[in-house]
Parts: sequence; structure tokens; C-alpha cells
Amino acid sequence: MDSLTSQRAGLESGEFSSVELVEATLSRAEAEGRTLGAVVGLRGESALSEAAASDSRLRAGEARSPLEGTPFLLKDNMVMQGEPTTCASKILEPFISPYEGAMAEKLRAAGAIVIGRTNMDEFAMGSSTENSIFGPSHNPWDPTRTCGGSSGGAAAVVAAGVTGYALGSDTGGSIRQPASFCGVVGMKPTYGRVSRFGLVAFASSLDQIGPMTRTARECAWVLEAISGHDERDSTSIPEPAPRLESALDGDVSGLRIGLPKEYFVEGGTDPEVLARVHAGIKELESAGAKIVEVSLPHTEYVVATYYLVATAEASSNLARYDGARYGRRAEGVQDLDEMYRRSRSEGFGDEVKRRILLGTYVLSAGYFDAYYRKAQQVRTLVRNDFQKAFDTCDLIAGPTYPETAFGLGAKVDDPVSMYLGDIFTVSANLAGLPAISIPCGFAEGRPVGLQLLGPALGEAGLLRAADAFQRRTDFHEKRPVLDGISERIQELEKAR
Repeated sequence: MDSLTSQRAGLESGEFSSVELVEATLSRAEAEGRTLGAVVGLRGESALSEAAASDSRLRAGEARSPLEGTPFLLKDNMVMQGEPTTCASKILEPFISPYEGAMAEKLRAAGAIVIGRTNMDEFAMGSSTENSIFGPSHNPWDPTRTCGGSSGGAAAVVAAGVTGYALGSDTGGSIRQPASFCGVVGMKPTYGRVSRFGLVAFASSLDQIGPMTRTARECAWVLEAISGHDERDSTSIPEPAPRLESALDGDVSGLRIGLPKEYFVEGGTDPEVLARVHAGIKELESAGAKIVEVSLPHTEYVVATYYLVATAEASSNLARYDGARYGRRAEGVQDLDEMYRRSRSEGFGDEVKRRILLGTYVLSAGYFDAYYRKAQQVRTLVRNDFQKAFDTCDLIAGPTYPETAFGLGAKVDDPVSMYLGDIFTVSANLAGLPAISIPCGFAEGRPVGLQLLGPALGEAGLLRAADAFQRRTDFHEKRPVLDGISERIQELEKAR
């Protein structure tokens, strides 16, 4: 019952009920999920009540979608009415949402049952899920290593089989990088394909919600359910939800896959990672795809550009957390200025403060043109690079991340090193393009991700290629060994 496919089959055959499935998933979430540091909140009674209603629909033959009766988890930056949303930050610890976000709303409308929330980097700012008031999340394949970030908890629960799918958010790779580290499928849709209503904003022009699953087919089921125009989100594309499953025919004959020469330079990526990625591309080539070389000449500037745009937008978005309206308020203050200053200094963690300061600087008088405006100009050049590349290819392939999962604590004191690792993922966010990471092998026992990028609204083509790859390989069927992982994590915590 650890994959969405097996859950769907069991529910349809009557092997088990939705109530039984949700009970079992809640039990695993309480055990393995919390042990891994991946689950931060559960809603037992409400979820079981929704599961009972789903069972009634299943018995009546009134299933709303392929997700009917299946449990899932939301990243802790997507609101649910009457439930906490903390963004893994002290400043939002007391917050209870007064309204329902689009993701909980859409998936419930599809018959799915939200059972709780997953751990993340504070306000989605990080690549290791270590910047969290709940502590770090551990990689199910090796608990001494990170599961990635900022959607690390979501990737970990899917990899560990706690639940068949989860939702993450991706601002610069925060779905795809943890998917790569944990050996699952993670997709960032086209910007505007999925509503951001109810997603706590980090960088509004970059943020996008997407699914994390075991297979491309399961990813298609979830993406169909959460896509579509939402008038409550001004950036939502006026397009209906796409029909994706019908595109998964296993045929990639004649598909042109572009390999950017900038993604395969020596010295920039772990050789073992590159070997697995090349092998994955060869697999697609043997299935009938045609490999062509392309160029993305502004790749060397994307990390700097991203961290100027993202931090500027973060500085603006996080200005609302001032202790006056909701969230944490400092006690014993003498005046309004002290309330603002202490509420924010006590409520935000170091990485969030770092990004607010950088963003405030690049937006300040005298520096706006030199930094923020220049970054937006380079962003246009990056978008143009992709448009030119897609004139000669249908998809672009490369590594998801330059290395496999690194050790917990290895980069905590070296944020620049952490930032540089985003070299292959941030471009899709800057250009607003869809991208997917799929497991393509292992290096020293740790999962490696193959990233595919497509043109705007090209999710069907990405999923077709990913599904064709998974029909020919079995990497997505591999499972981490969880026996004894609780004891190993306890030993790590004692040693820390």
C-alpha cells in the first residue's frame, strides 16, 4: 500500500477501505514519518471522517477521480481552514488558517484525504530541510544525510512509503532536488498552471506547487487534480486542467532531447552522477528519442540572478510578519518599533534573516538598478535561451543536482556552497517552465535524479518521456530499508 497505484487498485477491488487505508497511513506517519522528522502535524479524526465519506462514494460507484479515498500530505506552507500552518517558523507557530487553500480544496474535491503536514526549510528557504523549528528531516536511504529541501519532508514520506504522494512547492528546485535525493518523482509545473491561492509566499514570481510521487503516471493523476484556472490567483493561467494520462503511451520515437553543453562540463558535477544521467539519456535514446546538442549560454549567471530576484521578493513578502496582525508577537515591548524589531528578530531563523537582508539591500535606493533591475534583464536572456533551444528540441535533459544527498550539517555554515548547488534547477523557475526529476540510478547507494525540462505548458510531453523511461527501468521500484532507522537517528541525535 506504499504507492498511489497500489492504493488505487486496493480501493477499487475492495481489498481494503479508505478508512482502513487512512488508519494505516496515519499509523506510519506517526511512526516512520515523525522518526524521520518528515511529518510535523496530523489530523486523525477529521481525516477518518472524510475517508468514511469516500468509502460511501466508492461503494456507490461515484469515485470523483483516481485519487478517491487516498491519503496525502501537504507541505507546511499550504493552508487548510482551521489547521495550523507554520512554514517551519517560530513567527507562525500560533497561526491557524481562517480559510481553505486551493490545494486542500482541489484534492478534497477529487476525493483525496489530507492527513497532515510535512517538514520544510523555514519559509521554503533552504536546500536541506535543516532550517526548521521542528529539526531536520532525515533521508530514508541514509539518515546521516539530508533529504533535500525545501520540500524535504514531502520527498521523505513518499520515499519511505508513508504515503503514496505529497505536495511540495518549488521556488528554485525545492521539489526536484529533494525528489532526486530521495529517489522519487517530483514535478514543477509551468508557472501559473497550479493555483498559488493559500500558498504562503516566498518569491511570488517563482513559486509553484507540484506533486511528488513514485511514478510519472501517478504524477499525472495528481497534477490533473490540482491544475486549472483560479480567479483568486492573479497569476493563474486561464487554461483548463490538462488531460495528462492519455499522453502516457510509452512512445518517444522521434522525440528530440536537447543536452545543454553547459550542463555537462567537467569538474562541475560528481562523475558518478553524470554517469547515471548519461545512462538514463541513453535509455531514452534506445527507446527511439533523438539526442541533439543545445546551448543555454547564460547558465553561468542563473544562480546569481535567482538569488537577487528571490531574495528581493522574499524581503517584500515577509514584511507582513511584524507581530501586529497574526503570528508571533514579542512580549514586554515598550513601543511599536520595538515590537516590530523584536517580533521579527525572535521569530525568523538565520537563513530567513540572511535572505531578507540581502533582498532589502538589492531593493534599496542606489542599488535597485545595479542589482534587481539587472537581474530581471538577465532573467529575460535566460528565458530567451530556452526559447531558442526549443526551436531545435522538444525536451531538455540533464542532472537534477550536481551531487547525491550530502551529509546533515555539511553545508549549514557554508550557504554559498548550498546556493551554488541550484545551478541546474533555478533556470526553470526564472523562465517559468515545467520540469521533472525522475530517479535514474544510484551512486554509492544514494539516489540520482535525471531532470527533464519542457516548454511552457509542456507537462504532457515531460510526463510521456518520464513514463517511457520508467517502463524500461525499475529505479522507481527500489525501496529504502527502514529497519533499525529509528535507533540510528537516535544515535545521531545523541552525538549531535
